[in-house]
Amino acid sequence: MAVDAGFVRKIFAGLERGDGAGFFAHVADDVDWTVMGTHPLAGHYKSKADFIAGTFAKLGKMLPDGAQLHVDDLIVAGDVAIVELHSEATAKNGFRFDNHYCWICYFKDDVIVRVRAYLDSVMVARLFTENPI
Repeated sequence: MAVDAGFVRKIFAGLERGDGAGFFAHVADDVDWTVMGTHPLAGHYKSKADFIAGTFAKLGKMLPDGAQLHVDDLIVAGDVAIVELHSEATAKNGFRFDNHYCWICYFKDDVIVRVRAYLDSVMVARLFTENPI
């Protein structure tokens, strides 16, 4: 079944408001989430809990106001949504973490079941180097 672009925007609006729980309510507990790259957040996560612990929880220790994600563009085809995002966050040390992302989200019954996420690996590595946790 095809996913609706308006529905996808509504899900991501939670992230834009800083409501991670609202967004993650639409992510399967056994999501297959790969963060591409060679940086401290990169990896293949086999559950929502592992993804949150391996990414958002780590970022939360360095970004006092969170990642502050915003949707730039959205393309939906069938059960796949390609979502371009950017962050406007500031780290504890003042480093501007203005990263750009592309998340390819696969849906089943209006729930995200698989994601491939691409981002600026160098910027993430610098964030971790300058803000050790």
